[in-house]
Amino acid sequence: MVCDICPNACDIASGGVGACLARGAGVVPLGYGRLTSLALDPVEKKPLYHFHLGSMVLSAGSFGCNLRCPWCQNHGISMIGHKEAEAYGLHNVSPEELADMAERHAAYGNIGVAFTYNEPLINFEYVMDTSRILKGRGLKSVLVTNGYANPGRFKELLPYVDAMNIDLKSINEGFYEKIGGRLDIVQENIRAAASRCHVELTCLLIDGENDTEEEMEAMAEFVASVSRDIPLHISRFFPHYRMEDRAATDLGSMRRFEAIAQRRLTYVHLGNV
Repeated sequence: MVCDICPNACDIASGGVGACLARGAGVVPLGYGRLTSLALDPVEKKPLYHFHLGSMVLSAGSFGCNLRCPWCQNHGISMIGHKEAEAYGLHNVSPEELADMAERHAAYGNIGVAFTYNEPLINFEYVMDTSRILKGRGLKSVLVTNGYANPGRFKELLPYVDAMNIDLKSINEGFYEKIGGRLDIVQENIRAAASRCHVELTCLLIDGENDTEEEMEAMAEFVASVSRDIPLHISRFFPHYRMEDRAATDLGSMRRFEAIAQRRLTYVHLGNV
């Protein structure tokens, strides 16, 4: 059976898994209710700087990802499958139990649940089921995502999601091809999300990869075409995972790109500086 969650369209054989490492034969969501990470985080850490500022959000992650970024900061869970995750240590948490946890933490300023750390969209069913419960209880549902999902499935989630931070990794299609994705799909989903919920975007700036002034101008132009009020977080790269041989992003470059983006966008923030 071919998985329809993302454009990878994996035809998963019996006993196999998709490229994301989190969906099995018969399109079984192997990460459903199986969490590697749970933490109460400031909402600004997502990063969301214009959504319930000063609040906390219960953050939940599972395992796997449908892109292959060689700089991934969470590769210990995003680049592993269910067998490795078992060894890592899994929390079995149903949608109802996660919503209950979120409610119990309201006393600590918690507003809901953020699906984060690995790619939440590959655990589509769990995110959908939990988000429906959260909405019914007046709690918020937040996604921190690469935005790389089939647009039809992505739109199914939108009535239940209150906010997203979406990675806009580059404005260059060739960049996305190198990590196994498609820019046009991410752009389409950004447009759809911005029409239904609060959206902020993050771009990790990597020297020699996506750091030309022309690219930043084009990125700001695209974001402004959706809405000039969408916040853009320009995040600083540090050597990590399979890119430990690279230098951290130059701070002067960060400030130069910030100024370029500010010509078109109302809110531009520098991260990891």
